[in-house]
Amino acid sequence: MRCGRVSRLASLGASSAAAWLLAGSLSAESITGVCPDGSIFIVRSAAAVPCSGARRVEPGAVPPLRPEFLPRPYAWDQFQRESNPNNPYNMVGAGGSPPRAEAVAPPQMAPAPQGAAVGAQGAAVGAAPPEAPASTPVRVAGGPAALAGPTVALAPEEITQLAAIVEAWQSHAPATLVRPGASAPQGMLLRVARSAALEARVAEGLARRGSRAGGPVLAFQALALEPGEFFGNLTFVQGHVAFHPDPADPAHYGLLSGAEGPLAGGQSVLGYVVLPAHVDLAQPLDVYWDDRRITATLQPAS
Repeated sequence: MRCGRVSRLASLGASSAAAWLLAGSLSAESITGVCPDGSIFIVRSAAAVPCSGARRVEPGAVPPLRPEFLPRPYAWDQFQRESNPNNPYNMVGAGGSPPRAEAVAPPQMAPAPQGAAVGAQGAAVGAAPPEAPASTPVRVAGGPAALAGPTVALAPEEITQLAAIVEAWQSHAPATLVRPGASAPQGMLLRVARSAALEARVAEGLARRGSRAGGPVLAFQALALEPGEFFGNLTFVQGHVAFHPDPADPAHYGLLSGAEGPLAGGQSVLGYVVLPAHVDLAQPLDVYWDDRRITATLQPAS
């Protein structure tokens, strides 16, 4: 009896080992991949792949099924909560009265010297800021400082030149956000680029107002390929810090050509954004425009 029991246990052990080896063999031969619709598959053979154009990945390299659930920087989460229209603070904003604070005069700064400013791209955006012609109104975001006129006034040829710089710079430092349209995959584009020439002009304009630029200046161009709306709802995230430019503060944001709101097909808006001093354009920067997002290095190493 004892011998028979040992023999039976040995037989069961051999069967278990065979089953384990067979399972390991099947696991080693399985194929893991991702379909174009974002679904994940694990099959035993290439013939069983459930879609065309699939991309095979190692099991440990499968991307998350819901990337929006990945952890985000604390500052980004805080910004989302504060800007949420369902936040009780925002719900009572119209009826509540904010505490009054004493006005503090901005620091006075000497105007920057006039002179030709040449961008890092090798194209100049003029010397002294010319007066905007009456037939070409230039709107800059409002606020108390807006009473003194636009921060930066560009002549029509300078606007055309800056728009060309923003477009050409995409081949060196791509930073284009795409919003699908009603009848096309590209309804509106938002291009972002660094321009040292524009940075100098913005610094001069802010200095005349007794203010100063906090950090790097970016030029942006919104181009409507079909009718749509554009609003400068922009956010920049680097590391654990998020920055949302205040459209009412010329030290953060301003328009150089065009206006926010409805755009006809072919119309564009040109403007600038002043980033905080801690932003390093040689490092990756997350750029958010409404629900669109890209990661770009706006000053890559040559």
